[in-house]
Amino acid sequence: MLKINTKAPHFTLPNENKELVSLDDYLGKKVILYFYPKDMTTGCTKEACDFRDNYQLFKENNYHIIGISKDTASSHTKFKNMYKLPFTLLADKDKEVCKLYDVLKEKSMYGKKYLGISRSTYIINEEGIITHVFEDVDYKTHIKDLLKEIGV
Repeated sequence: MLKINTKAPHFTLPNENKELVSLDDYLGKKVILYFYPKDMTTGCTKEACDFRDNYQLFKENNYHIIGISKDTASSHTKFKNMYKLPFTLLADKDKEVCKLYDVLKEKSMYGKKYLGISRSTYIINEEGIITHVFEDVDYKTHIKDLLKEIGV
């Protein structure tokens, strides 16, 4: 994982509307950048809906939420529409940003090992500096832990 008090790596990715979004677009703003394994799965849906349900609290405290997974922009569109997600989802199909943020970890399913996204969150301040890191997040308690950490 990247360290606290370091510059967040620059990236540009397509959002759910296939528009390019850059982290530089958020300079001067606070960002919650969360990485999740896959649209429409149980844990990822719960986590996204928890962000949605607490979106107003984040917004009132000037945080912009950005979710990143290896899903396509089309998948993100479906996911956003189905669950009425009010925040940006970015498509990292080639996993380049996941590599930059060191969230790819070896996982195992049905005895088969593969490289997948470890549920992780970075809080980035207005200057583009990482202020908090959440690694191997438990989707059941993450939003509560995150709100506590930012003092909400």
